[in-house]
Amino acid sequence: MTDPTRGPVTGHVPADLPERIQHYIDGELVDSLDGATFEVLDPVSNQTYLHAASGSRADVDRAVAAARRAFTEGPWPGMLPRERSRILHRIADIVESRDARLAELESFDSGLPITQALGQARRAAENFRFFADLVVAQADDTYKVPGRQVNYVNRKPIGVAGLITPWNTPFMLESWKLGPALATGNTVVLKPAEFTPLSASLWAEIFEEAGLPQGVFNLVNGLGEEAGDALVKHPDVPLISFTGESSTGQLIFANAAPYLKGLSMELGGKSPAVVFADADLDAAIDATIFGVFSLNGERCTAGSRILVQREVYDEFVERYAAQAQRVVVGHPHDERTEVGALVHPEHHDKVMGYIELGKTEGRLVAGGGRPEGFETGNFVAPTVFADVPRDARIFQEEIFGPVVAITPFDTEEEALELANGVKYGLAAYIWTNDLRRAHTFAQSVEAGMVWLNSNNVRDLRTPFGGVKASGLGHEGGYRSIDFYTDQQAVHITLGGAHHPTFGKRDAADR
Repeated sequence: MTDPTRGPVTGHVPADLPERIQHYIDGELVDSLDGATFEVLDPVSNQTYLHAASGSRADVDRAVAAARRAFTEGPWPGMLPRERSRILHRIADIVESRDARLAELESFDSGLPITQALGQARRAAENFRFFADLVVAQADDTYKVPGRQVNYVNRKPIGVAGLITPWNTPFMLESWKLGPALATGNTVVLKPAEFTPLSASLWAEIFEEAGLPQGVFNLVNGLGEEAGDALVKHPDVPLISFTGESSTGQLIFANAAPYLKGLSMELGGKSPAVVFADADLDAAIDATIFGVFSLNGERCTAGSRILVQREVYDEFVERYAAQAQRVVVGHPHDERTEVGALVHPEHHDKVMGYIELGKTEGRLVAGGGRPEGFETGNFVAPTVFADVPRDARIFQEEIFGPVVAITPFDTEEEALELANGVKYGLAAYIWTNDLRRAHTFAQSVEAGMVWLNSNNVRDLRTPFGGVKASGLGHEGGYRSIDFYTDQQAVHITLGGAHHPTFGKRDAADR
């Protein structure tokens, strides 16, 4: 809904916005070697507000060379974990001290509501704190064969990590990769999303102030098909961590294969929220509203397919639609806003196209277009379709916006078939007061993460990742440490060597 007391929608422009954004390579802000730039738009006005350096293969080459030099010649990989941890804690302190400014810039650049952007800024600081502590506290395996052998695992940083991040909650998701990559002693080249480069440009000053050695962090802006592609194909980048769309992940997988790179890819999702008749409907409705409309619906773990048991289906749909219509659409900088502007006009057009398609595939019960009073900008009313069949495109395909499909089911078996009946498998949400059903359903659902009677609340120690088209590998906790390190097994023989002896017999004995 809109708030009639607000007056017309006007853009809030943060003070001291840069007019251009440069790359950050080997401790210096630099332009592209060929001088190329690209435009960055404000999602409320869709006007260009700055130009960013557009990286080419040559720019990626010099960033990788700087990172490689910092890895082979610099102090960072050889520092004690406690020394690296102190710097990461200083990074977290700085991020926390600037959370309001970070949120303001992120909200302006991405269209994310300011209160949600503030939460993401604070989460970015927490990510650095978590890995700063984990890298000091980590324990590696040791195995003993009494009197014969001791075996232990030695972890070593791998080298230059290529980090490719998306435009939804960009600063936080950058921290999710930067934290463990740096904590484990690697150097990095970050390629942020071209739609939202503003908050990424702040990392250079933060890292310098925290004391990160020169060349350890490098940033190249640019288009995915140019700068991102060059990073994936670079022979001196043994690791690629990517978050983004599934078809792009397939392309990265193919392009990295000739180099046998380590890959961690968190891709798309079309996550089910399964509501059984015995569920707490008040809690389920609140959580599923939040689960698909928070972050403007631009979240990979959004519960964008809601499966509801027939006995409570009509009541659920009626209440859900009414509450969705009360979700406050507004300007991103307004603290009352619950859904802001989508990130870019290209994405807005895609989401609106799915809404028009949905009107032919399901029953529209809320939203369905541009909200009243928002004639310009990338605004979409929270949209709800009911009675959506399993073969509908809005049931099968990731929309990545404030759009949800609701589908009825009769039996637990049917619910499982519907939940698993898409190519994705990132998250699932199960609402029931039957303990047996909750756990058995969780075991059977094809999802990398499952929440029982809860929205998306994560413990940072747990693995994050999906199955099927939703990803490759897991990060989070020790899984991140595993990805960013080589695990070397060291075997120590105690006493005499225990092996057969060859070649000591005389010729006469042969």
